[in-house]
Formats: sequence, structure tokens, C-alpha cells
Amino acid sequence: MHDLAARLRGLPPSVGPVRLIAVDGHAGSGKSTFAERLAAALGGAPVLHLDDIASHEQLFGWTDRFLAQVIGPLSHGESAYYTPYDWRARTFGPPQPLPIAPVVVIEGVGAGRRALRPYLARLLWMELPREESWARGRQRDGAEQREFWAGWVEAERAHFAADPSRPHADLLVHQRPEGYAVLPGPANTPGPDQDVTHGDGSSAMC
Repeated sequence: MHDLAARLRGLPPSVGPVRLIAVDGHAGSGKSTFAERLAAALGGAPVLHLDDIASHEQLFGWTDRFLAQVIGPLSHGESAYYTPYDWRARTFGPPQPLPIAPVVVIEGVGAGRRALRPYLARLLWMELPREESWARGRQRDGAEQREFWAGWVEAERAHFAADPSRPHADLLVHQRPEGYAVLPGPANTPGPDQDVTHGDGSSAMC
């Protein structure tokens, strides 16, 4: 993990002075846990969970709000302020800060969407099949969220059918019994006229 963190810190800024790193994947694939561990390896980098940006009414239709509340301020070198959504109260709360930092991590389903990719320094994809991810998510959330999950699965299918993230991922993250393996993603797959850079190959990370 520390090797990955060092590589990310060495990237050029992607939005204002910030290297914006997205962690995408199916619901239940382990994005939140990985993002928090990555943030710790980055010395306490800010993490924005897209569960705070989405809502019941806009599971995936939050692009404009994200651009206005997050990308706009960061692009001007200013701390962002977003209004986190309370999933129980079904309302948005008071603004919360997302401070300027060398690296900021965003995680959630759709973090690598088309509208955000121009602002990303790297897109990471949690490499876990959707059915396995969804089964883990359902088990995590319990019976009380069964109805929500039924609607979520259809919404996620529709989102990724229209705006897939994985084909554009720079890195694929595989969870292992101990740590993670990080491999080059489809965006970095060399074509017939490209050379393979062995230094960017797979690496096991704790």
C-alpha cells in the first residue's frame, strides 16, 4: 500500500493543486475499506464517500452537484464543501469541508464516470464480479435493506451499461487474504505498437 501511495503522490496534479484518485467498483466490492487504507498510507488524505453525494432520488444523477460542490472549488485551489445526504432522514445535512491536500480520494459506485475522468489523476477499479459484490453488500446491510438493494441493483446495471468505468481504469485492485494486489488496468493495457513498462507491473500490497 505504501508503494502505491508513493506512486500516487508522484503524479502531476489533476484538478487545481490536487491529485484526485477515484476508487470505483460494484456495490459491496470493498471500495470503502480500500480507500480508507489507501488514505492512511497517504498520511491521512481526505476521503469523500459518494454515499454522501448520492440520494434516494438521485442514486446516480449527482454529477452536476459533485462538479459544483467539489470540482469547482478544488480547481481554484480552495477547500470544497459538500452537503452529505442522510439516508435515514432522507435529507441533505449542513455543508462539510473537503480540504485541499496533495492527494484526495473519492470512492463509490460511479466515481470513474465519464464526466469526472478528466479531473482524475488515476482511476482504480475494485476487481470483484458484480454478483459476488452484491451478495457481500446484501449480507453486510441485512434484511432491512432488501427492498433498497432490489432497486439499487437495477440502477447500477443501468448506470454501468450507459457509462462503464472499468474499461477506463488505470489500475485493478484485487483483495487478497492479506492485503491487495494492484495490477495495470484496461486503460494501461499496451496495444501492438506500445512497449510494456515492467516497472508498472503487478505489485502485492499490504
